[in-house]
Amino acid sequence: MTTTKDHIGIVGAGRMGLAMLKHMVKKGYKVTVCDIAEKQIEAAKAEGASAVGSPAELGKLCSFVIIGVGFDAECEQVITGKGGLLETTKPGGLIAISSTVAPKTAQKMDEACRAKGIDVYDAPIARGRWAADNGTLLALVGGKAEIVARAEPVYRCFCSDIEHLGDVGHGQVGKTMNNMMLWVTACGLIEAGRLAEKTGIDLTKLRKALQMSSGQSAALEDWDGITFTWALKDMQIVMDMADQYGLSMPLSGSIKETVKEARRVKAKNPPDWTGKPAMAYEAKG
Repeated sequence: MTTTKDHIGIVGAGRMGLAMLKHMVKKGYKVTVCDIAEKQIEAAKAEGASAVGSPAELGKLCSFVIIGVGFDAECEQVITGKGGLLETTKPGGLIAISSTVAPKTAQKMDEACRAKGIDVYDAPIARGRWAADNGTLLALVGGKAEIVARAEPVYRCFCSDIEHLGDVGHGQVGKTMNNMMLWVTACGLIEAGRLAEKTGIDLTKLRKALQMSSGQSAALEDWDGITFTWALKDMQIVMDMADQYGLSMPLSGSIKETVKEARRVKAKNPPDWTGKPAMAYEAKG
């Protein structure tokens, strides 16, 4: 028995979106992209995708659209704004939110989509850019069981693991907690590295020892790749959630402020945990 593959749309053909579409094209999916950067459009075409000029045009063509933009406001704009997906996407369509946004943003978009007979797959992705290249991303998923099942063949093109955490919004909760712990640890590594350096210890030897002990972490493993590019956004989501639920989270508040300076430190004069030049990619967010 043959199965008709969805025509996949991607809004945001950046570093991650481009890697994802390569895997989908290789698996035989027809992919169409929409991006504001002409350079990314050309890169997508070179990999076998087609392109359109707006999310609304994408909605006319595609039964399954993946959102990969950077911020909540952009996610809302491409779905519900003028020229957005909801202007043209047919009932029965599926919009997957693989951007990292606040859980309440995913839920708001789900409500707007359901009013038009469209389902939302809440599916932020983790493990970083090299995992995207290798097809070994982790999807942290929220949504109805039948929607998770429908989306799985598509996401298996670029994800080695898919974890269904609950309803729409719970995927974003999982991603937020993941990133919160990443930045707590990464900020700690700046302070630990500075203190250790003062003793004259070889940081690369210390790193090896810590990775065999309770000091082990993904942040220490991927230290060269951490840039703190998205750290402030991530921690703003954490603190917004804390305010929403009336929770006092002083450690998280401190990390939110610390990541502002941490980005500058990491770019200019970070502790040399690995003895190698920093690489231009983000860590396993």
